[in-house]
Amino acid sequence: MRKINPEKLAGLSTANASLDEKYGPLGSQQREQFNEESIAWFYGNMLRERRKELNMTQKQLAERLGREQSYIARVESGKADIQLSSFFRIAAVLGIQFIPTFAN
Repeated sequence: MRKINPEKLAGLSTANASLDEKYGPLGSQQREQFNEESIAWFYGNMLRERRKELNMTQKQLAERLGREQSYIARVESGKADIQLSSFFRIAAVLGIQFIPTFAN
């Protein structure tokens, strides 16, 4: 087994340091925009992967929702700012169920 060299390890930057450098520190407008886009992409990707698991096209999903295929494409790529109710409708059609939990 290889030993980790502490000197090399200390020279590595963290993910947060890299994000700070590229998008600014937490709380900055540019970093907040990056965070929002990242979250939108994550959830869009989750919906796309489930749709593909079901062998469903974007057009088929759109038809079941009464929407346009281009809307589904924007959601899946994280380019659409959708409401939570729309997200839940899409998830329901894809057989994804969310159970809310509340933490103190």
